[in-house]
Amino acid sequence: MQQGVKEMLTFFSKTFTKRTQPGQRQSITHESYVVHCYTRSDGLAGVVTSDAEYPSRVAFVLLTQMLDEFMQTVGDSWKTVSVPESVAFPSIETYLQKYQDPAAADKVTKIQQDLDETTSILHKTIDSVLERGEKLDSLVEKSDDLSRQSKMFYKQAKKTNSCCVIS
Repeated sequence: MQQGVKEMLTFFSKTFTKRTQPGQRQSITHESYVVHCYTRSDGLAGVVTSDAEYPSRVAFVLLTQMLDEFMQTVGDSWKTVSVPESVAFPSIETYLQKYQDPAAADKVTKIQQDLDETTSILHKTIDSVLERGEKLDSLVEKSDDLSRQSKMFYKQAKKTNSCCVIS
């Protein structure tokens, strides 16, 4: 099964890199996976396959950084290679580890995650303040009702007591 997945990923990678123009980026969804492809203007291309939840922005940051470091490490020698898999790039393992958690790898994603968390907390706080306000409104209303009833009771008691004078 693992060999079949590897063959499928290799096929997708080769097909999508051929169909991505130099200087372009694209994301292609296939079933529950998204294939992110970036071809630099010099023709060097990279592909990342992720699940649908993985942010495409982070995938392209990963691709850009990896391709830049690859160029610094290998130079233009990749252009003359007939078997791309034969080019060693040990840094790929470090990148794959670092980018397992998109929020930790990408500062913008981390900030967005923090903002979403803060927004959620603020919504809960506002909801509880509104709920408290409704309870206060209800108490004020009940207090007003009690006040009206006590005034009516006082007036009624005054009328009742006025007919009988205690000497």
